[in-house]
Amino acid sequence: MKNRNESKFCEFLCKLKTVFGGKGQIENPREYEQLEKENKLVLSYLTVRKLIGILGFFLPIILLLVPIILSACCYIQPSISNYYHTIMRDVFVGYMCALSIFLLSYKGYDIVDRVLTFLAGIFGLMLALLPTTFKVPMLPCNIECSRFIPDLIGTIHLISAGLFLLSLAFMSLFLFTKGESTPTPQKLIRNKIYRISGLIMLACIGLLIIFFALPETVTTSLLVLKPVFWLETIAIMAFGVSWLVKGEFLMKDS
Repeated sequence: MKNRNESKFCEFLCKLKTVFGGKGQIENPREYEQLEKENKLVLSYLTVRKLIGILGFFLPIILLLVPIILSACCYIQPSISNYYHTIMRDVFVGYMCALSIFLLSYKGYDIVDRVLTFLAGIFGLMLALLPTTFKVPMLPCNIECSRFIPDLIGTIHLISAGLFLLSLAFMSLFLFTKGESTPTPQKLIRNKIYRISGLIMLACIGLLIIFFALPETVTTSLLVLKPVFWLETIAIMAFGVSWLVKGEFLMKDS
């Protein structure tokens, strides 16, 4: 019995090494199922997923409501990134850095999973540390000291934002739906949520591309509706829901 237990323990360690050590891609769905069961034994693993979901879901809510609650500013900025140029700058940067660090520390099942979350973390850090271009003339609630930012940095920020959202959408559509060969009813529902979340993110990205491709006269007239802010908010909250489900905060197996 002792030898049998030692053999199982060694097998378990080998599988953990495969997951966290970057030994390559896992093809067998039954291995995903077994690894998922073993990952449930690691509290920190599920906790990281939950934290990523919570950070993503509540980011736009905090940026929008805190200035209103503090009576500091009731003006909605043109985009989430534009809150860098307000009193919420430190919150935005700190929040994005925390979210990016959790993504960088997340270990998926195979090399594609690990590389994609790593890239998403890098893009998130670039979003936080390379701010969007300052709008001239100054908008309500903007702070004067942040206006001198080269256009190149703003361009890199915009590209990073697009790649960040694309990475998150790819995770929901193609990585989170992997798993059990005989999925439970809850798993089937979770897969639908992952796909819906991913499609919502892609739709928001597509609408943002269309918006930026419109003539300036059209975009200027639409700015009063804050289309960029709301599309980014919907995409990020969809990402948050996807990760909360992945972390078993929602739709957990019995």
